[in-house]
Amino acid sequence: MLKKFFITCSGIDKNIINNCSNGEQNKYVGIGATVFFTAVMATIAGSYALFTVFDSIYIAVLFGSIWGLLIFNLDRFIVSTIKKRDAKWKEFLQASPRILLAVIIAIVISKPLELKLFEKEINQVLLTEKNQMTLNNKTQIAQQFTPEITRINSEIAVLKTEITTEETKTNTLYETYISEAEGRKGTKLLGKGPVYKEKRQKHDTSLTSLNTLKKNNLEKIKTKELAIASLIEKQKLLETKTQHIITNFDGLMARINALGKLPWLPSFFIFLLFLAIETSPIFAKLISPKGEYDFKLEDEETAVKTWVQQQVQQREKMLQADIIISKKVYENISEEDEIYEYKEKMARNLMKLQADSFYKKQQNML
Repeated sequence: MLKKFFITCSGIDKNIINNCSNGEQNKYVGIGATVFFTAVMATIAGSYALFTVFDSIYIAVLFGSIWGLLIFNLDRFIVSTIKKRDAKWKEFLQASPRILLAVIIAIVISKPLELKLFEKEINQVLLTEKNQMTLNNKTQIAQQFTPEITRINSEIAVLKTEITTEETKTNTLYETYISEAEGRKGTKLLGKGPVYKEKRQKHDTSLTSLNTLKKNNLEKIKTKELAIASLIEKQKLLETKTQHIITNFDGLMARINALGKLPWLPSFFIFLLFLAIETSPIFAKLISPKGEYDFKLEDEETAVKTWVQQQVQQREKMLQADIIISKKVYENISEEDEIYEYKEKMARNLMKLQADSFYKKQQNML
């Protein structure tokens, strides 16, 4: 049962191979088994690749199976269409397009499995890239809000400077009238005289102005700090929204790019392995000697070819004979008076009808 299945996978003519020796049958059983297991590997690879895209095991298995069947059909077609020739270089020339197709299939099959085999290393590369993308994202978002926040902070600094300046001025006036009262500066008279009262009045006026300025500026500072807090909140909200995109940056293309950043040698050897698997049925058929199956297949093909050529030649001879007979028949008929008189009569009637039709058209025009 298994032998018949692998012979079917090899794509050869069962009617011919059943009449061949066991050795010849075993050769094509091996070729068919290689085709089958290559399709199985393609199914696994395709399912994993599609799982990274759709994130659904059912969709991945469904389309992965379709992909495996497609590869199976292609490999079976490639092997079944390679015919053994007397010259090896002609066989290789015949198989060269199929070998190129096998190389393409090997690349397609090996890449998803490389993604699975090097999954941990790829995750590390993606993590580094995500961290860098997060930093870049925060920097770009900050560039949208930093100028406005800096401007508001500058305005707050100006308001605080105004308060500090006014406080310094008020403190200076306070020191001046206290020194006057103590007799350390100014008139250097101890006591609260007219000069003291004048300086005290200036200080009180400045203090009132300072309190008013503090009240107004602190309210403005509070409003501006709330504006800064609002901008920071918007910045964090935008970072949170965009971080979701960065977190999900692990699709098929991202993983393939991450794989390309890893050392190339391990991936290359895996590709060579699948290339060997994919091309093994082709090279097995190329390097194998011309066997019993090939001779019998060639015998049937040449028999059909000869029969077709005979049929074509017979039809050509029949056509030539029919042309010669028809020519003689019409030559004999053309010499008969009865045929001549009948055609003359019909020609006269036709000319009369044409004349009548022309006359009626002329009447209508007048």
